[in-house]
Amino acid sequence: MPRVRHAVSSRKRHKRMIKSAKGYWGKSSKLYRRAKERRKKAMAYAYRDRKQKKRNFRNLWIARINAACRAQGITYSRFVAGLKKAQVNLDRKSLSELAIRDSAAFEQLIGVAKESAAA
Repeated sequence: MPRVRHAVSSRKRHKRMIKSAKGYWGKSSKLYRRAKERRKKAMAYAYRDRKQKKRNFRNLWIARINAACRAQGITYSRFVAGLKKAQVNLDRKSLSELAIRDSAAFEQLIGVAKESAAA
């Protein structure tokens, strides 16, 4: 029977993989091969979802801005076009925060957008 080679490093690698798969369902958190497969999938999902998170938040911000604009009698697209024409460089995240937290400032921005759109 041949001797075991690299036992210490293999055991260490396996333990590290099992530890990183802690909390996975069933055998995926107990067996090395299953843990390795699940971990690979998990990392792929994490990579994909870091990109999707940015899209999702942008959609949320746009929905919030649109709702606040429509309450003031202007559409989102006209609002953004008016801000662009007036050279107001605020991103959608900060516009969304203004719409939620500081409605007076947001109303002023809507006034700026309406003026520049009319001109």
